[in-house]
Amino acid sequence: MKRAVVVLILVLAFCGLSDSIYLAQNEATNTPLICNVVSISGCNIVATSQYTRLFGLSIAEYGVIFYGIIFFLAALELVLFNRLIRRILQAISFVGVLASLVLTFLEIFIIKALCIFCLASALIALLVFIAAIFIEPIRKNILQSQQKTLPNLPMPPS
Repeated sequence: MKRAVVVLILVLAFCGLSDSIYLAQNEATNTPLICNVVSISGCNIVATSQYTRLFGLSIAEYGVIFYGIIFFLAALELVLFNRLIRRILQAISFVGVLASLVLTFLEIFIIKALCIFCLASALIALLVFIAAIFIEPIRKNILQSQQKTLPNLPMPPS
């Protein structure tokens, strides 16, 4: 079952990578995005806003890096099945969810336009994080480590 979830993470990472590559390519070639979904048609407004670059890289390029790392770690997890890899996958996907929340906030409240590609990426990042938690539950391991550190002391007489 866990392997199937890791394969799901691979598929999601591929979808996120495709989305990010499309956005990065359109930004590099300065071509408009094809975005005509019912009420979400602000892709080009978002893509040309002042918030599309951070430290000299476009947000789409960060997406390519993020999903590339997720894809690599998920592929590595399929081969090695290592707890450390699962924890790194959780941490990086959590950072992706936080970044997606900030960027979605900017879209809604500052730019006042929505981009379907950006929202899809945010949803993919959230699904990757949920799947990463599923393959290595956080709470269960915390409880197990606390039980291992507590000594077995006899109960006092009543």
